[in-house]
Amino acid sequence: MVFHSDYPPVVPLDRPIHEAVLGGCASGEHAERPALVDGLTGRSVSYRELDAGSRRLAAGLAEAGVAKGDVVALHSPNSLAYPLAFFATTRTGATVTPVSPLVTPAEFAARLRDCAARWIITTAALLPVARLAAAGHPVAGIFLCDEPDDPGAAAAHRSLADLAATSAPEPEPDLDPAVDLAVLPYSSGTTGRPKGVMLTHRAVSTNLAQADAVLGPRPGERVLAVLPFSHVHGLVAVLNRSLRARCTVVVLPRFDLEQFLTAVQRHRVEALHVAPPIVLALAKHPLVDRFDLSSVRYVLSATAPLDAGPAAAAARRLGLPHLLQGYGMTELSPLTHIVPPGEPHPPLGTVGRLAPGTELRIRSLDGPPRDLGPGEDGELLFRGPQVMKGYLGREADTAAAVDPDGWLHTGDVGHVDADGWLFVVDRVKELIERGGHRVAPAELEALLLTHPGITDAAVIGVADAHGAEHPKAYVVPAFGCELAEQEVVEYVARRVAPYKKVREVEFLDAVPKSATGKVLRRELRARAAGRGRGA
Repeated sequence: MVFHSDYPPVVPLDRPIHEAVLGGCASGEHAERPALVDGLTGRSVSYRELDAGSRRLAAGLAEAGVAKGDVVALHSPNSLAYPLAFFATTRTGATVTPVSPLVTPAEFAARLRDCAARWIITTAALLPVARLAAAGHPVAGIFLCDEPDDPGAAAAHRSLADLAATSAPEPEPDLDPAVDLAVLPYSSGTTGRPKGVMLTHRAVSTNLAQADAVLGPRPGERVLAVLPFSHVHGLVAVLNRSLRARCTVVVLPRFDLEQFLTAVQRHRVEALHVAPPIVLALAKHPLVDRFDLSSVRYVLSATAPLDAGPAAAAARRLGLPHLLQGYGMTELSPLTHIVPPGEPHPPLGTVGRLAPGTELRIRSLDGPPRDLGPGEDGELLFRGPQVMKGYLGREADTAAAVDPDGWLHTGDVGHVDADGWLFVVDRVKELIERGGHRVAPAELEALLLTHPGITDAAVIGVADAHGAEHPKAYVVPAFGCELAEQEVVEYVARRVAPYKKVREVEFLDAVPKSATGKVLRRELRARAAGRGRGA
């Protein structure tokens, strides 16, 4: 069967992303409202300044040679300059590929080659990495978000402020929102090689309209933006969605718990968009009790699965009835599900109901492919206007992900209850085959986190001497807590069916995760394989 949204359909929004977000913001009641606030310094940018600044910068970029069809690598941590650079680039007709500030020069060069990027926008601190990457794939120019202290760098690379000082006219590219790319993010690569995800202006703009239907307008709401803008969730679901709703976005360059808590207290933040590691900190870290977080009205976690236990603990600590969740992926621009902040009693662990204009099928994991009904776990397939155009230069991968009828095969496993709430269980490729049963690592991870002596945990399947898989747990003990492997094994064994028992435990200082909180299981599998060879 096909599951449909309870919300009225949304007409696809055929507008460039900068118009979908900033259109009309330079005049009227919101013009002087702070659009952006630096969470560390308190410096602010109004909606009028953001609109005018992005137009002037677009003129400067166009004068420098940036044009429709170009790909611009935006390589920076979160900052007030980031949205200016993003909207200015899309106003030239060029496509933005967001690049994490944590990439190595080799990773950056590989990205530049893969998408044939012609330009880089970076920061003075990251300039050495950008230069090394450009040595591996020459670009037409490198611009800086800020002014470097090094006179040589200042002479070689123009700053955004310098570009925006131009008197050149604002560019007027001929954009087709249904065809032209606004953003070229890369899939996380947690289970394979990252791929360029082609997101058109229409796909991203329409996804923002879909989010509007669920979340509604929120003028003046203070939103903390700590999730990286280099990830599609931070860029679209947090930054662009909040600006479109005329919120005030408090920007932090990275997650540091004390800076995070200080910003919430100082700026009276009302909405927190977070990843699961932040929820764990809110639930367990003693530093949280030292700050006044009473301004927070809701916390929305996305980007990776969130266990119900830490979610409930964090909610209690913040005095909230519950934490909210959302679901999506880069290939979906990114959202399909959100729990609305006003929802009084969402089921524990749900990621929400279908966004308007989105369809869902749940496909069986065993036997001939068939559609499943409520309460049955299977692979999640989505169809809607937010589905990606495809993977850049990878027709076979695109065909494997999006079938001829337009259904995106996510690789995620979950089910829908009788009331339409979605619950995501795990990834198809991460399920552990054990004695004819499938074991979800997320289920065991959630159980491990209920142990008072465990701060974080991850589970993978490893092969025994006979080639059969069994669960292995990687555990981070709480500070000052000494745990024995057998204690962890027995803790799980008393609470699960025999085939779900953890057979091995390894203790770590930290579970390897991406910037958005996804467990990097490939690193754990490589670690397990190395140990198996006597490494």
